[in-house]
Amino acid sequence: MRTLATFVLMALLASPALAAEPTLAIRGGTVLTVTHGTVPDGTILVQGGRIVALGSDVKVPAGARILDARGRYVMPGIIDAHSHIALAGDVNEATSPVTPQLDMLSALDPYDPAILLALAGGVTATKLLHGSANVIGGVSVTVKLKWGHPASDMVIHGVRPQLKMALGENPKRTYGDKDKMPATRPGEMALIRQSFAEALDYKREWDSYRSEVAANKEAKPPKRNLKLETLAAVLDGKIAIDCHAYSAQEIVALLGIVEEYNLPLLAFSHALEAYKVRDLLAKRGVSVQTHTDWWGYKWEAYDAIPYAPEMLIRAGVNTVLISDSPDVTRRLNREAAKLLRHGGLSEDQALATITINPARALEIDSRTGSLEVGKDADLAIFDRHPLDSRAKCVATIVEGEILFDIAHVGPALPQ
Repeated sequence: MRTLATFVLMALLASPALAAEPTLAIRGGTVLTVTHGTVPDGTILVQGGRIVALGSDVKVPAGARILDARGRYVMPGIIDAHSHIALAGDVNEATSPVTPQLDMLSALDPYDPAILLALAGGVTATKLLHGSANVIGGVSVTVKLKWGHPASDMVIHGVRPQLKMALGENPKRTYGDKDKMPATRPGEMALIRQSFAEALDYKREWDSYRSEVAANKEAKPPKRNLKLETLAAVLDGKIAIDCHAYSAQEIVALLGIVEEYNLPLLAFSHALEAYKVRDLLAKRGVSVQTHTDWWGYKWEAYDAIPYAPEMLIRAGVNTVLISDSPDVTRRLNREAAKLLRHGGLSEDQALATITINPARALEIDSRTGSLEVGKDADLAIFDRHPLDSRAKCVATIVEGEILFDIAHVGPALPQ
């Protein structure tokens, strides 16, 4: 049987030009598509970084590079929708509670070893976001984990950015301890409301100027304010919102402001009490990016229960398991496996929380998150079923390129 190591050696000898490379055929594995069931003894054909054929009766073209996956499980690349890796440690600008003008792309470090650790766990994409010190933090960047590539190659272009917001203990502690607002939850809500009120005025000024300049080329533009410019883009729906929150009361309070300003809220992160208001979240179409058994590490986490993801899923909430940790990100498959124990979800439902569900929360589900013809060839190959606690990722492929290979304990990059 041709081994993975043999295949990688063949890849190293191949031409580095993508156009000159033959089709990649991943053959003989159990294919877990997540959205369209399981294909035993399946074959996946990859060309130009995308899946061009998938099934149990796919014909492998002559000259194709063959990866023998017999005895292994092939699943969509895992997506971590909440991470702070590869940001050179510059995660919190804890000098002001409102800093939407920050862009996390500015801190992206493509050589962070944490990227390779994530790949070793089968992770192929992640959202890198500002920390939770600020009520309104910076703008996130969604990337493919293309280890060894420049930062510009990692960014998933054409994806709506997301503004990080945070409620509760973290902003209260950060600024209350400095005798600055916010020291309370009402203070947080007041800051959010005031910030978007100012952004609305700023937006109106610029809208008025644009109307005026069409008739009067001498019209003077308003003074630029990068903070308000970003919030105005949120009001226009060009930037979405991911809000760190824990308690049900603050989730409901923010939903009120979201309705007041018609804000594009995509997700609550952590949200350990979201199960208490799951029907409301399902009605609003807001994703919940959460954990399985994180409990008791601060008072906001005291009401966490391991059955929360299952309760959210059954209520119709797009539910995502996240890492918020460079360690947990490499074993998100085991986090998903806990859902089989706590709530009795199916294997596909559990796998969805780390594949297609985060893809939906990041608005990249047309490109990745499941194994389907036409989607990016982002795959993770495990030696056992990925929900088996003993399972190890043996290879991770991003857009058709092998970026982790357990036989080499590192990336298999062209020489």
